Amino acid sequence: MSSMADISRRRFVEAMGAVGAFGVMGLAGCGSQRASEAGSSSASGESGAADTITFAQGADPRGLDPAYVDDGESAKIMCNIYDTLLRYDTESCDVVAGLADMPEISEDGLTYTFKLHEGVKFHDGTDCNAEAVKKNIDRQLEPNRTEDMPYASFVYGSEETNNGVASVEAPDDTTVVITLRAASTPFIKNMAMALAAPVVAPSAYEDGGNSNENPIGSGPYKFVSWDKGQNIVLEANEDYWDEEHKAKTKNVIFRFIAENSSRVTALTNGEVDIIDGIDASVVPTITDAGYELFDEDGMNINYLAFRNDSGQFTDQRARIAFCQAVNTEEMVKSLYGDYAGVATSVMPLWMAPYDKDVKQTAYDPDAAKATFEELGIKEVSLYTYSNVRPYNSIGGTALAEAIQGYLADVGVTVNISQYDWTTYQTKVETDAFDCCLYGWVGDNGDPDNFMNLLADTNVSMNVGRYSNDEYKALIQQGLATVEGDDRDDIYLQCEQMVAEQAPWMLISHSKNLAGYNPKVKGFYYHPTGVVHMEGVTKEA
Repeated sequence: MSSMADISRRRFVEAMGAVGAFGVMGLAGCGSQRASEAGSSSASGESGAADTITFAQGADPRGLDPAYVDDGESAKIMCNIYDTLLRYDTESCDVVAGLADMPEISEDGLTYTFKLHEGVKFHDGTDCNAEAVKKNIDRQLEPNRTEDMPYASFVYGSEETNNGVASVEAPDDTTVVITLRAASTPFIKNMAMALAAPVVAPSAYEDGGNSNENPIGSGPYKFVSWDKGQNIVLEANEDYWDEEHKAKTKNVIFRFIAENSSRVTALTNGEVDIIDGIDASVVPTITDAGYELFDEDGMNINYLAFRNDSGQFTDQRARIAFCQAVNTEEMVKSLYGDYAGVATSVMPLWMAPYDKDVKQTAYDPDAAKATFEELGIKEVSLYTYSNVRPYNSIGGTALAEAIQGYLADVGVTVNISQYDWTTYQTKVETDAFDCCLYGWVGDNGDPDNFMNLLADTNVSMNVGRYSNDEYKALIQQGLATVEGDDRDDIYLQCEQMVAEQAPWMLISHSKNLAGYNPKVKGFYYHPTGVVHMEGVTKEA
């Protein structure tokens, strides 16, 4: 790791202490430059800024109601349509006021009282008031919660684990009172998430409304249209309540271009203004053509999940053998170059300063071959996605084929099945398979947001179906423990269990990469993997 990376990591770790959220302090210098650029573009915009900015991503969203989706492609679009009670700061996961001021919290840590801004309207003119907030949360609480609400238990907890939200009250139009079953350190961060937490107009989902395809929020941009497989069009909300975050560009178009190289071509041809999902191989193409590269440490994990509930990998020895068969360090360097680092922890290293105490399975192909022969395992099925992901810039196919090669060297045939991302998320929930490629982009900068995945009962969160009572008990302790050494020790124990039992094979942590036209000002790829477009402009 370079000295600059060491400095960046050290700054990240130092910033973790403030108000239970981490601040991306290592980005301060770049942030100051971006703020200056955004300011200058405001002046130039008055004399002729472009009225449309086009952002190209790799796939359609799964949907546009935050209660029913769990993917980054959806989140990138939705964060521009909806508001949340609280929000993250522009370049970090520090929590600041949103639809509401920072809440009053009772001494026992169970009751949160939010005061909403007065007079806020949804895009259809209905009131964005306390009752609307209550309805949004109530629909995701048991017993109203449905199986197709993947983030509900993650954000709002459950009766089974005796955590999360017990009740929501709206005593008047501008007051929301949320009572928890047990104290929860990450709860205040959860209220700023791009999934489950955003406030949807009840008119969008009541009386047969299809909020997944016709979203209505109160955010800086309004939904206009969705041409499946092509694009989603948003337009500025001229009546937006928050002057500081009012949209500076009239129209934003999210285009869907599956092929990595095609997105790069679209950027350099001037067809689009910003692209994500790029890898090391195309960086020279982008920069040599005079376009800008956004390149900063991401908050993500790229991993392979074993089926822990059925099939060949219920045996821990088989999981360990698979990990021994893959030279992860060699593979990551070969596939990602300088734009990803080997994962020695479930969390990015700057979130897990204790990673040196966690030892992942070492590369040992001879041991792997012997174990596979002993267990009689000659072939395995591997599911993967075809497009790029924020945590995997080369796409699932290339990564699966690299793993396939390593397993072939120890006498095991890997049968790869690949699908587009939207289909893939359904297939891993419904099909039988031995292992699959998956990943995660952190929502809020809290360790629970990563480690809780392996305690979740929702398959879309815990795709390998790992279930361990001791691990779940540790997660509950972590939720209720205030930030500090005691809480760090709990998550260290969780990390050690993952390393020893290998429900996942950890692969890499990717940098957040995006390419953009130099005429674009004020663009920032947030650590949570979303893009807030309201402050972005483009010189005409």
